Amino acid sequence: MVRILIVYDSRTRNTEKAAYLVAEGVKSVEGVECIVKRVDETTLDDLLAADGIIIGSPTYYGLMSSKVKALLDESVKVHGKLEGKVGAAFTTSGGTATGAETTLLSIIEAMLIHGMIVQGNPEDKHYGLAIVGAPESDEDKELCKEFGKRVAGLTLKLFGKGRQ
Repeated sequence: MVRILIVYDSRTRNTEKAAYLVAEGVKSVEGVECIVKRVDETTLDDLLAADGIIIGSPTYYGLMSSKVKALLDESVKVHGKLEGKVGAAFTTSGGTATGAETTLLSIIEAMLIHGMIVQGNPEDKHYGLAIVGAPESDEDKELCKEFGKRVAGLTLKLFGKGRQ
């Protein structure tokens, strides 16, 4: 089994709702274990134990939340040990053109510095998943699930063979 960790921060529960929908998509892929944790409950050992790491943050002034930033700042202690793991980012924001893409890029930048393999999408939502408000519509829910499934598929391709 490959392991995917979904780490999220959420004050209004919008990002939390998205995290659990993303987890549904991850869990739909056979051979993948999914763990969902709030950012303040996540340890560096959790990051090290995962084959794929999906990080979700609300959009705050076009950037990730301070709690997500604190975890990524702390991850300097394991620099070089996340290399080759799959990474992806998602966010919830207050509206369109309110900084969602720059929030995703701020998370992805840290993943790239760690040498992680970032899952993009050539069709739509290129940098990751961005939802306006809570994922309430059927379309938003499906986007979350498809995002999780896509990241799980890549992680399984890279880490699935020879695993016990």
